[in-house]
Amino acid sequence: ELWVSLEEHQDALELIMSKYRKQMLQLLEGRKREEAEPVLKAHQANSGEIESQIDRICEMGEVMRKAVQVDDEQFFKVQEKLAQLELENKELRELLLISKESFEVGREDLPD
Repeated sequence: ELWVSLEEHQDALELIMSKYRKQMLQLLEGRKREEAEPVLKAHQANSGEIESQIDRICEMGEVMRKAVQVDDEQFFKVQEKLAQLELENKELRELLLISKESFEVGREDLPD
């Protein structure tokens, strides 16, 4: 009788322990979710902030690219104008030299 009673108590104890383990697992899973939820919300908020910063950086990069493009175009226009002015200056100097030579030749031909 003692042996049978002991087995019944062990079976009951095993049933109680299995229910206890099951409830503890559920409680721990619930706590993990509750503990993880604020961290998840903070992480999501952080991700949103980082995403908006990345968008602003991309916009600034696009503005900088356009500024460089405009600056390059302006630089090429100035270079072209400078080359044109240098060419005109060279031609004018040649004309001035021809004019001086012509004037000197004209003075030599005049009688004293």
